[in-house]
Amino acid sequence: QVQLVESGGGLVQAGGSLRLSCAASGSIWGINSMGWYRQAPGKQRELVATTKSGGTTNYADFVKGRFIISRERATNAITVDLQMNSLKPEDTAVYYCNAYDLLTSYDAWGQGTQVTVSS
Repeated sequence: QVQLVESGGGLVQAGGSLRLSCAASGSIWGINSMGWYRQAPGKQRELVATTKSGGTTNYADFVKGRFIISRERATNAITVDLQMNSLKPEDTAVYYCNAYDLLTSYDAWGQGTQVTVSS
C-alpha cells in the first residue's frame, strides 16, 4: 500500500504564500498521478492540481497562475509539492494529498493539512 505524509499549511494573511509537501512511500511503483485536493467547511472536496508521471499537470481554474505543483521521484519515494501564492481567504480549506495507483486502481489519501487565509 501507499502511505502519504503531508507537511506545510498553517495560517497566512491574504496575499501571502504557503508551501505544501506530500511524500509517498510504500508500494509506489504503480503511482501514475499525484495531486492535491481541498475541502472547505460545508463544501465537497475539489481538485486543486495534479501531476502525472509523464510530467503533465492540471490545475483548477481558481488556482491557475497562483499555485504551482511539482513532483520529484527518488528511489523509494515520490514527493509532490504545492507552492501557493497570492492566497485568498476563499482558499481556506483542508488540503489533502492524493496518489492514484494505475496498476491497482487504488486511491490513497493523506490525513489532510489545514490552510487558513485571513483577510
